[in-house]
Amino acid sequence: MIRRQHIITGGLLAVLFGLGWWVGRGGASGDADLYRNLDAFVEVLHKVDQNYVDPVDPHRLIEGAIQGMLKDLDPYSQYLDSKAFQNLQATTHGSFGGIGIVVSVRDNYPTVISPIEGGPAWALGLRSGDVIVRIGARSTLGLTVEDVADLLRGPAGTRVQITVRREGERGERDVTIERKIIVTRNVPYAFVVGDHVGYLRLSSFSETSGAEVRTAVARLRAQGAHRLVLDLRSNPGGLLDQAVGVAEQFLKPNTLVVFTKGRVRGQSNRYVSSEKRPELDWPLVVLVDRGSASASEIVAGALQDLDRALVIGETSFGKGSVQSVFPLRGRSVALKLTTARYYTPSGRSIHRAATPPAALAEDDESDDSEAPTPAAPDSARQTYRTVGGRVVYGGGGIRPDVVVTPDSLPPLAATVESRGLAFRFANRWVNTHPRWKPSAGLGDSLRRDFASFLKAEKVTFGEGELTRQREPLDRALRRELARHQLGDSAAARVVLEDDPVLARALKILGRSRTPREVFALGAAARPTGAR
Repeated sequence: MIRRQHIITGGLLAVLFGLGWWVGRGGASGDADLYRNLDAFVEVLHKVDQNYVDPVDPHRLIEGAIQGMLKDLDPYSQYLDSKAFQNLQATTHGSFGGIGIVVSVRDNYPTVISPIEGGPAWALGLRSGDVIVRIGARSTLGLTVEDVADLLRGPAGTRVQITVRREGERGERDVTIERKIIVTRNVPYAFVVGDHVGYLRLSSFSETSGAEVRTAVARLRAQGAHRLVLDLRSNPGGLLDQAVGVAEQFLKPNTLVVFTKGRVRGQSNRYVSSEKRPELDWPLVVLVDRGSASASEIVAGALQDLDRALVIGETSFGKGSVQSVFPLRGRSVALKLTTARYYTPSGRSIHRAATPPAALAEDDESDDSEAPTPAAPDSARQTYRTVGGRVVYGGGGIRPDVVVTPDSLPPLAATVESRGLAFRFANRWVNTHPRWKPSAGLGDSLRRDFASFLKAEKVTFGEGELTRQREPLDRALRRELARHQLGDSAAARVVLEDDPVLARALKILGRSRTPREVFALGAAARPTGAR
């Protein structure tokens, strides 16, 4: 959870050697110990600089020492170099200069997963599946997603040339794209599903999250929705004020949403819902999983504590701390420091004490973080009560009211997903069958071509496996074909058709006319719902 804060400190050397701010903090003895340790540090730095076998960069040595110091605190306190600070600002502001594409590395080349509708790349006809082989004169072979983002981003109005290879076309083609301000969407899609049930996917908490949720709910209401599923799965969090801004839309005015406790003045605060916004009184279900962290847990925890929403899914990540960002050196670099812990309205902390160092941080854009450590059993966790008297638990994340675990994939389907084979096949099929439409269905011809494609990719499978695993394989194909033909929202609809967590939410909401009925049906579902 990031609290926006702008406190300018001196340069790095001033931090190390000026230290007038320390005087009086711990008394004369403490000051003397500090200065002795700093003197030893400076002496070591000097000897390394003068005597190490190879030339060294003192700046890098000092940054490494700072990183080591912060690593001893917690996984979320970090020294942000210029690049990391810029990325954090882009994430929290929700906008940056770029060409408007989502990319992933496939077969060692960056591949367009989807162009952002209305963006520069979309306007010039880039498609899902296009392979970017060069950016300017530089080959992209072996580049990471972060490398590609650095090359493609830049000031709005500047231009970048990319060279693209497309399945079904001979040769490569150069495309010159003018960068524009790209606004990332916190609500990538929202639509009506089931019986007057609105589905709203919230993927992050940047500066526009509250406003985007408000707009999406209004659109769903206009489409006839009067029940809501708020999907916070795999939402890593973001800004504290936006968590409050989302939660308050479902609460009465002046209701406590969250409170924080810190060591210094200004870090302990209470956050209440606005007086100006009317409560949205729809029956409400919130979906969470192991990737729901920080701001997501504030929203889910508040709505659970206040008996405003039924929480369904898996136990959430368990990040109950707040970070403040302190710009350094004229704002080119910054310190992100844990300055407080947050608590849900019932007073519980959901922080998972044994979080591994490589765990998810809400401003990280990578998707290869370690899974959180398992939560303690309920019998070992402190209990709290919601306003209606229901038992909820502190520590180890938000435990859902109804536990539903997603189905695991059988081996062949898991291989297809992990290697991105459905995406690649769909890209080939759409480009070699331009008249094919999703409404035509898959058909035996397409399935045979897919089987041949898997064999060409050296995927081994036994007799009958394609038939036995037809359901998850067909779902993967329908999803990726929909993505290539109709975009991410269409792909999401395919995924949700067979989502057991959403299915449980729809079953409960479909029979609920009031928020109170949601809890009665959730309690009835619990004995058979946990799996």
